[in-house]
Amino acid sequence: MPRLPFLDAAAQTGVVTKNYQHILALAFAVKEINETPQILPNITLGFYIYESYFNEKFAYYDTIQFTSTPEKFIPNYKCDAHSNVLAVIMGLNFQSYPHAATLLDLYKIPQLIYGYSPLMNDKTPGLPLYQMVPDEELQYVGIRSLLLHFKWMWIGVLARDNEPGEVFVQNALLFFSQSGICFAFIERVPRTNAVGDLRDLLKSEAKMYDRIIGNQTNVVLVCGESFFTMSLLWFLYLVSETKRIQGKVWIITAQMEFTSLGFQGTWNLDLLNGAMSFSLHSSDPPGFHQFLESINPSSMIGDGFIRDFWETAFQCVFRKTVTEKMNCSVCIGQEKLESLPQFVFDMSMTGHSYSIYNAAHAVAHALHAMSSSRRMQGAKMDDEKRRRQNQQSWQLHPFLRSVSFNNSAGEKVSFDHNGQLVAGLDINNWIISPNQFFRRVKIGMTYPTIPPDKGLSINENTITWHRWFNQVQPVSLCNDHCYPGSIKKMKEGEPSCCYDCIPCPEGQISNQVGLVLGTFMKHHQTPIVKANNQNITYILLIALLLCFLCAFLFIGRPEKWTCLLRQTAFGIIFSVAVSCVLAKTITVVLAFTTTKPGSRMKMRVGKRMATSIVLSCSLIQAGICTVWLATSPPFPEADYQSVVEEILLQCNEGSITMFYSVLSYMGFLASVSFLIAFLARSLPDSFNEAKLITFSMLVFCSVWLSFVPTYLSAKGKHMVAVEIFSILASSTGLLGCIFFPKCYIVLLKPELNKREQLIRRNN
Repeated sequence: MPRLPFLDAAAQTGVVTKNYQHILALAFAVKEINETPQILPNITLGFYIYESYFNEKFAYYDTIQFTSTPEKFIPNYKCDAHSNVLAVIMGLNFQSYPHAATLLDLYKIPQLIYGYSPLMNDKTPGLPLYQMVPDEELQYVGIRSLLLHFKWMWIGVLARDNEPGEVFVQNALLFFSQSGICFAFIERVPRTNAVGDLRDLLKSEAKMYDRIIGNQTNVVLVCGESFFTMSLLWFLYLVSETKRIQGKVWIITAQMEFTSLGFQGTWNLDLLNGAMSFSLHSSDPPGFHQFLESINPSSMIGDGFIRDFWETAFQCVFRKTVTEKMNCSVCIGQEKLESLPQFVFDMSMTGHSYSIYNAAHAVAHALHAMSSSRRMQGAKMDDEKRRRQNQQSWQLHPFLRSVSFNNSAGEKVSFDHNGQLVAGLDINNWIISPNQFFRRVKIGMTYPTIPPDKGLSINENTITWHRWFNQVQPVSLCNDHCYPGSIKKMKEGEPSCCYDCIPCPEGQISNQVGLVLGTFMKHHQTPIVKANNQNITYILLIALLLCFLCAFLFIGRPEKWTCLLRQTAFGIIFSVAVSCVLAKTITVVLAFTTTKPGSRMKMRVGKRMATSIVLSCSLIQAGICTVWLATSPPFPEADYQSVVEEILLQCNEGSITMFYSVLSYMGFLASVSFLIAFLARSLPDSFNEAKLITFSMLVFCSVWLSFVPTYLSAKGKHMVAVEIFSILASSTGLLGCIFFPKCYIVLLKPELNKREQLIRRNN
């Protein structure tokens, strides 16, 4: 009979009642396998259960015990072929993993871990580990997607002070910060190994409670092993003592399950109401609920845990111990599991139990595939010899790595190349009623086989928030968004999420996201944005953005490529911007010309004409710059003569004639735009765009007319400063004069941004 040792660190069912389902899930899986003739015909699967009690010595002892002859503890000696160890399903205590894994590796026994293990993060090549949970990175992606979905950018972190907790914190800091998520605090709960440490633990957690509850963040991410929930419940105890109840959204990682000690069952759980937890994906296999309904102490023959579980769960004692516990009721053995609260015992299969169930089936299917392969090879050996050889655990690995099947719940079970289960994670909402009734509601899921940014599915309508938030989605930001007219200023020594909002510099504006272009794109369907050729407006805004960026070409030590690009890029980009203004101006004039009866200009009005103006005017400037670069391009030089006792590193323009040709053509376009806009200023243009263009061109021409004499009289770095100032001033003039009034209407006067207003103003 092949066996599945179940090395469990959570089987203290006399105290932690909820984890008894792990044992029942394994028993149900083995029962289901043995009753299915299509799997392992003529082979009976059994299992042992060993308890490590969070102790490395017990982990060593148990491992040696089930690799030896039963009831004859002789290390490395095993003579009972009828009780062959096939694989080991390991439990939730991460501390027992390294010790058991090292010994089991000597025997090449497959190890299936039904929780997240630090060993999988730094897995030794060849170590026979299979993890019945998906890659941990999927959880990071899921948590990040959840935070971004609700715009929770300012969170706290509470983690156990051990290796898995530290690994999670380090990975979370790196992974979440890349998306702009910041941390208000990172609290580590100290480890405790004995009941004597309980008093010190309470003191430290009391201090942490003050720091966490007193912090302005509304979201706390909690990471720890399965039993860390019991530590979290201490916070509930502190809340009930201090009477200072403040709601938080607790986001709990998949490593944890809702478990509690027996005496914690009467505590106030209201603080956890509305919590969200990631959990291993689970489904109820057919017949599992009926299997749980049939469970009682008399039906589970050979189960050494059920009596302790029964007494703790139902708060009763059996007759043999009634004289010792007179204050308790007597257990009749016919109590129903479905009558227990969910935080005591869950009738639905939990994520960890589902992993155990799938682990047993994975081993069975791998053994079945190995047996079938042997038969197909037609090996010439008797049935008994073939059966014994097929049960060697080291031969199971290639079949276990490639196992792929659909379980009885209809879900596919397979491993990736790292030996980790290919599966998603469930997202649950914890609902706790006033009478302390606990209910877990599935509100979403993360999927492993689609792009990370689309791997989150969540139903907001099914979420229950803590009563502190009055059923309104909580906000967790270090600062509110900056409103129009202000910009962000980072606080010294604070994360990027924390900033002050200060007034914009004179001549500049901002909306909530910081960009004029963003404002227009966000409101692209409104009349004021669509008026007067929307596409040309976007081209103008992009050109102005590039105009501001041109200033960076003039900063720093002159190099060959910067000298080539300085004036040419500046000339072409500014020509595109001014051409857009000219196109918008001509469009305004022609639009009113076509309203006259019999006008021949009507067919020329439209997007094609405006695009032609921008393209042709820009190409002329590009042609001038091309001739300049081809005949006498700019180059870096060292000037020894202009300033006494100084050497000036500068860009020689190559051909001064071509430089002023570029400026002259740009001035010509600006002059034409100004003249046409000035003549059209009295037209009843929607939102006064002709008048806006007139002012913008007046500023533009004034800047560049004053530039020429100033530039000629300056030397060295002062020449560069003059040109940078002219570029920024003219760009700001175009942006402010044309777009500030429009942004004012879009953001602050939306009642004017209507088609009726546009028609009324035209009339």
